[in-house]
Amino acid sequence: MRLSLFWMISCLFLVGVSAPGAEGPAETLALGAAAPDFTLPGVDGRTWSLKDFAPAKALVVVFTCNHCPSAQASEERLKKIVTDYQPKGVALVAISPNDPRSVRLDELGYTDLGDSFEDMKIRAKDRAFNFPYLYAGDHEAVSRAYGPVVTPHAFVFDGDRKLRYVGRIDDNEREALVSSHDLRAALDAVLAGKLPDVAQTRAFGCSVKWAGKQDQVKAFMEKLAKEPVSVEPVDPAGLTELRKGEGAKVRLVNFWATWCGPCVTEFPDLVEIHRMYRRRNFEFVSVAANFPDEKADVLRFLTKEQASCRNLIFGGTNKYAFIEAFDKSWSGALPFTVLLGPKGEVLFQQEGAVDPLELKREILKAIGRLPQR
Repeated sequence: MRLSLFWMISCLFLVGVSAPGAEGPAETLALGAAAPDFTLPGVDGRTWSLKDFAPAKALVVVFTCNHCPSAQASEERLKKIVTDYQPKGVALVAISPNDPRSVRLDELGYTDLGDSFEDMKIRAKDRAFNFPYLYAGDHEAVSRAYGPVVTPHAFVFDGDRKLRYVGRIDDNEREALVSSHDLRAALDAVLAGKLPDVAQTRAFGCSVKWAGKQDQVKAFMEKLAKEPVSVEPVDPAGLTELRKGEGAKVRLVNFWATWCGPCVTEFPDLVEIHRMYRRRNFEFVSVAANFPDEKADVLRFLTKEQASCRNLIFGGTNKYAFIEAFDKSWSGALPFTVLLGPKGEVLFQQEGAVDPLELKREILKAIGRLPQR
C-alpha cells in the first residue's frame, strides 16, 4: 500500500539533519559519546533512569511514538528483538520525544492514538509492549541530549554505555522487503566486543515534534477555523443516494439534532475525526434530523463547532420517510452513526453515542494503513 503524499512530506530522511525546536537544532549524539542520563515516567507507572539498565551488556534506546506509520511498523520488530536479545543481556527502552501539543490533526491520518502520555499507555497495553515505554514530551532536554531526527531512531550503547551504533532498525518498513537488519547486526557486534561494521545509517520516519512546533499547530487550527461552514437540505431520495456510497471513498454519516444531548456532546469528536482522516479516501457527512425551519439553529451550531465537512438537514417534515430512505433497519434513535464502504456496505453502525477510539479504529481498517507486520 502506498503512503499518501501528505504523510510523506511530513517525514525527515537523514541522520544528522537538524530538528527545529524552541531551543534551536538538536544535534545527533556522536559515536563514542556516553549515554546521556535521564529520569522519565513510564507507561507502567514507574520512573525510569539510565542506572536502571546498569546490568545490561548492551542498551538500545529507541526514540519512537504512537502516531507515525514508520514507528508503528517497527513495534513488532522491537518486541522480537527484546525476545531474542534479552537472554543475551541486552536491554531495550523506547522513548517518545514528541510534544503532543506540536502534532497537527492532519498528521494523525494513519493512527488511532496521538502522542500524549495517556495515549501511550493505551498503545503499550494494546500492543503488549515487552519493553519500557517512556514519555519525554515534557522533558525535551532528554531527547535533545540524544538528538533523534525521526521516529523511529535507534541508539546502541555498549557495556560502558558508549554509543556504538545510531540509525535505523532495518532497511525497509515492510518486513517482507527487509534485506539489512542493521540494529541486530550492531547488537551482535557489541556483544562480541567488536565495533559494528556499519556504525551509522540514515533513518526514515516522521520528524520529531519538538515544542517549537506548537506555533505551527496554532496556525493550522486558526486556518481550520476560517473554513466555510454550510448546510444544505436533502430529500429522501438524496439520503438513499448517500447510502449507496461513492467511488473510492469511505463515508462516515452521522444523524443528529440540535436538541439531542448525546448528539451535541459527541459532535466535537466527529469533527476531530474528520480533520484527522479527510486527506485520505474518507469523508464525513452530518445529517441534522431537524425540521427545515430550524436550519438557522443547525447552521449556528455547525459554525460554532467549525464543521467544515458536508452538512445536510432534513428537507421535509415527514421524518419517517427520511429514516426509511436511508436505512430500513434504523429504529429512528439519535444519534445514529454509520460507516459505509465505497460500495455502500455497512462497516460499522451505532445507535447512541460512539466510542471515538473504537470508531477511529474502524475507519483505519476501512481506509487502510501502513502494514505493521
